[in-house]
Amino acid sequence: MAEHDEELGTEDLELEERNSLRRVGGLRTELEDITEVEYRQLRLERVVLVGVWTEGSAEDAENSLAELKLLAETAGSEVLDALMQRRQKPDAATYIGSGKVEELKAAVQATGADTIICDGELAPSQMRNLEDRTNVKVVDRVALILDIFAQHAKSAEGKAQVELAQLQYQTQRLRGWGGNLSRQAGGRAAGGEGIGGRGPGETKLETDRRRIQAKMAKLRRELEGLRTTRDTKRANRKRNSVPAVVIAGYTNAGKSSLLNRLTGAGVLVEDALFATLDPTTRRNQTSDGRIYTLSDTVGFVRHLPHQLVEAFRSTLEEVADADLVLHVVDGSHPDPAGQLAAVRSVFADVDALQVPEIVVINKADAADPLVIKRILATEPHAVVVSARTGEGIDELLAAIEADLPRPAQHVDVVLPYDRGDLLGRIHTEGEIEALEHEGDGTHVQARVNPELAHALSEYSR
Repeated sequence: MAEHDEELGTEDLELEERNSLRRVGGLRTELEDITEVEYRQLRLERVVLVGVWTEGSAEDAENSLAELKLLAETAGSEVLDALMQRRQKPDAATYIGSGKVEELKAAVQATGADTIICDGELAPSQMRNLEDRTNVKVVDRVALILDIFAQHAKSAEGKAQVELAQLQYQTQRLRGWGGNLSRQAGGRAAGGEGIGGRGPGETKLETDRRRIQAKMAKLRRELEGLRTTRDTKRANRKRNSVPAVVIAGYTNAGKSSLLNRLTGAGVLVEDALFATLDPTTRRNQTSDGRIYTLSDTVGFVRHLPHQLVEAFRSTLEEVADADLVLHVVDGSHPDPAGQLAAVRSVFADVDALQVPEIVVINKADAADPLVIKRILATEPHAVVVSARTGEGIDELLAAIEADLPRPAQHVDVVLPYDRGDLLGRIHTEGEIEALEHEGDGTHVQARVNPELAHALSEYSR
């Protein structure tokens, strides 16, 4: 056993630990046990999916439901059935029409499902009405994604961001969840004051809302402190003129695999949605010696809950502050164009559309060549790669090198041989155009940043 443990790398242990935390069937939460919002924890087991198709093609609707199935399985669920309804807009009362509710109830009873997952964001009244009609727990897409994020967050920042997003979601849904939320807490419940201290007190709803608001304020303060640390590191990189390259893209498009392939970072790679929530940054070097950083980011998804965009804003702003974005898309996915559009909509939310972008079409070893050709026709600045096999990686590295920002100032200097420190900085921070060893020093022509140019000025030829 000890020998086996020694053979396991960090990545294997993380995967083993994650798989051991998958939900176990049989731990059911009966509907009548659910009262207050904070105890409405998702214990997804056997589920039926339901979607409303309001626009686009039938293929688009099927892809959306297929993605919901992957999300449900990532959360640890067993998907038993899926229903789709064509409507102009979701039903205001029950999300789906009354006839479809009966069909859904029959599917739940026939399969023995204990949870319904809806492919959309439900209003509290829609959720309550569906639960009343079907007598099982109802979860919407937003709560499902939040649950997955909660399972996968590992760092202090990631956990705080997810908890903040969950509390924002819960705050909007306090109203009407359980009759006891309107109870008033007077008398002893208000603090044991007894006679003379009863009064109307606060309603349970007000108490819950106040407690959640206080917790959210505490989390925001914690995140602000963590953000200061992140900003300091980013400022140091900027001051040292180290270009920043960010890997972004749809969830499960292969961003972590690509980071590992490019840098040997050893980041956890798992065939699951949202396997990476905590960004990893590694240093890399161009063929001519310039240093730059490579960072992966949290994966995006269609209709990414706005609570998550807000909670992860400090992380997502890494994209807006980058010098170059590697926008990874899964070439083997049924709808790569939809993936590109979904990610760019999040870029727009964090003001990152102006950042130079290389589209990286990943999983070339599994993709249809016709699909790749179609993407290349609409995305001219694109590179086809396979992070798994290494295909196209050299072309991608060359494209990164070509697109990295060039140092602004040209210098022509002769450095004394005892100033090897300055020559080293030119190698790592600048771009050498010519180098020749002469009798009184090293003659260098290069492009460098203004700060380094100032340090080199006394040696100008």
